[in-house]
Amino acid sequence: MKNLNLIAILLLMFCSVDMFCQSQKGVWLTNVASEALDHKEGIEEVVRRCKTIGIDQIYVVVWNRGHTLYPSDVMQGSFGIKVMPRFAKRDFLKELIAEAHSNGIKVHAWFEFGFSSSYMEEDGGHILRKMPHWKALDNEANLVTKNGFQWMNAFHPEVQEFLLSLIAEVVNNYDIDGIQGDDRLPANPSTAGYDPYTISLYKKEHQGLLPPQDHKQKDWIDWRAQKLDLFAKKVYQTVKAIDPEVLVTMAPSIYPWSKEEYLQNWTAWLEQGWVDVIIPQVYRYDIEAYESTLRMNLEFISEENKTKFVPGVLLKVGDYVPSETFLRNMIQTNRRYGLKSEVFFFYEGLKEHETFFNNTYPKL
Repeated sequence: MKNLNLIAILLLMFCSVDMFCQSQKGVWLTNVASEALDHKEGIEEVVRRCKTIGIDQIYVVVWNRGHTLYPSDVMQGSFGIKVMPRFAKRDFLKELIAEAHSNGIKVHAWFEFGFSSSYMEEDGGHILRKMPHWKALDNEANLVTKNGFQWMNAFHPEVQEFLLSLIAEVVNNYDIDGIQGDDRLPANPSTAGYDPYTISLYKKEHQGLLPPQDHKQKDWIDWRAQKLDLFAKKVYQTVKAIDPEVLVTMAPSIYPWSKEEYLQNWTAWLEQGWVDVIIPQVYRYDIEAYESTLRMNLEFISEENKTKFVPGVLLKVGDYVPSETFLRNMIQTNRRYGLKSEVFFFYEGLKEHETFFNNTYPKL
């Protein structure tokens, strides 16, 4: 009977992933440059717009700048801040799930900041002020900062357990359809790894030798990437142990840049079955670059895993919005490569092309 139950669970997981990949069209929903999450009416508008144009997956931010955007007992116990103050009066995640599910739309909890503790805060924000031994350090013993983001040490077991506890909390407490990491989960800039804990671990596994000072040295990159591979496995196993139906998706940078710069060897996650769907950020500004990047990334994965590959499409960032022609060409390129799905970054960009999404997109 136990074996039959296990087979049933595995079949359910495989069917869920296959159906997801065949039909999914998604959008990221943020708390930055958007007020959609600030009131119930905004959430209703999000769901209404997505349903109208055929978006059936919403990836909503739940972890940003050292705060959860949902009320968290983990954060309350560890840092005395239950929820980002902006959302203290209501649980928008519960509201969004209820509204989306009633309209046939799935919701994924997007842990946007991953192992990053803060943005544009020199000391790493309130988390690293309380837990300085959680800092990611570079080869000059400075706090790792990249593109304005400050980083926790993704190799430290306490930091890993902290992130896993947040993920488990969401899966346990919400009727969520999936959880998602991105280019910060699991990830660390390749300048990281020179903190006392990681150096000690490296020495233990390398006959007492110190890590190379060159943070791009190949074996050093591989060693750290493999440690993050194991964390990807932990995330997957943690989620599935709680609820096998909850999908685990990741939206990393494009490969192999993702590994060289952020130690994200996501092709291994696919090969080992530690992710249900991979959504690389194929963010480019002309169709030639988009197609060449898409083609290159598809070449890195096996034929059988291509059903788990969904491109991330840039729809808006700052003042940039792609032209309708470029947008249509990107979607047509996806279809030409046999890809039936994409996820758009981000929701506010849907408003910039109302005609395209209402009339053209459903037919592509």
